Order: sequence, then structure tokens, then C-alpha cells
Amino acid sequence: MLFAHDTECGLVAATALVNTDGRDGEGLPDIAALDRFLLRYGWTGRHERTEAELDAVRALRPRLRRIWYADVDEVVAVVNGLLRESHALPQLIRHDDEPYHMHAVPRDAPLVTRMAVEAAMAIADLVRGDELARLGICAHADCDNVLIDLSKNRSRRFCEAGCGNRAAVTAYRARKAATRS
Repeated sequence: MLFAHDTECGLVAATALVNTDGRDGEGLPDIAALDRFLLRYGWTGRHERTEAELDAVRALRPRLRRIWYADVDEVVAVVNGLLRESHALPQLIRHDDEPYHMHAVPRDAPLVTRMAVEAAMAIADLVRGDELARLGICAHADCDNVLIDLSKNRSRRFCEAGCGNRAAVTAYRARKAATRS
């Protein structure tokens, strides 16, 4: 493992959240979709299931997306802003059969606050470890999804939306067409 478990979870969840605002349409079209997202990425704690909460989560995405395109100083500014606005106070916590991990806001804080802080703390670990290069943009020409490369050899090029498979199929078909010519 390259990073602490909670850091990896925060990075994966932040990446997935940013990618719900993709060119394929709204990935969080309703509260039920947000419920599924929270379940898939292990979010616990307060969840109001309101349109206002859904709108707040959607509004967080562009701010997080900036991180993938920014230099280290801008990343730090975004991270510090998210932590400052949330009045983050990091503490070690254990719950739901999870080992000790960091929380910086109470579990009953608004969902968007917890999401912002979890993402900010995970990105802060990347900055501290000089690992921002692990943040990337999908290499598929028709995709603008972001990705987090948690591989040991830093070889990840494609997002989770199947772009790697599409690229492999395209390359295979091109090779087959070239041998027929």
C-alpha cells in the first residue's frame, strides 16, 4: 500500500465524485444516485437526502476538478481553502469496524463538508509526499475523466469508465486492418 487506507479511499472517492460530472451526462441525476454513490464509496454519517444536499455535492465537483489541472501552489490553495472553510480539526477515529483513521470534521457534519474535507486531506497527503503526479487525466481521446494512479509503477493511463478497453479494441482493430492490407 502506498498510502494510508483512508487516504486511498479519499482519493478514489474524490476521483469518482469529479467524474460524476462527465461528458456522458449527469452522474448524480437524483438523490437515489447520490445514495448509490455513497454506498459504493463507503460514506457513513449524516445524509439528509434533500435536493439542497445533492446540489451542494454537485457544486463541489468543479472545485475538486481544478486540482487535477493545477500546479502544486494552486492545489495547496484549494486544499487549504476547503479545510479552512470546513473548520477542519484532524482527529484519529475508529468506527464501523474500520481501523483508526483520520476525520477532520464530525460525522454529523453536512455531507458536502465531509466530502470536501476527506478529499482535501487525501490530496494533502499527495502534496506532502510529492506525489501529485499520481493525479491524471484519462488518456483516451474522447474522455476528460480524471484518474488517480495508485499503482506501484505509476502506469495507469485510463479512467474507470472502460476507456482502457476501448483503446485496446481500437488498437486491435487497427492491427487487424493493417495485416489485411
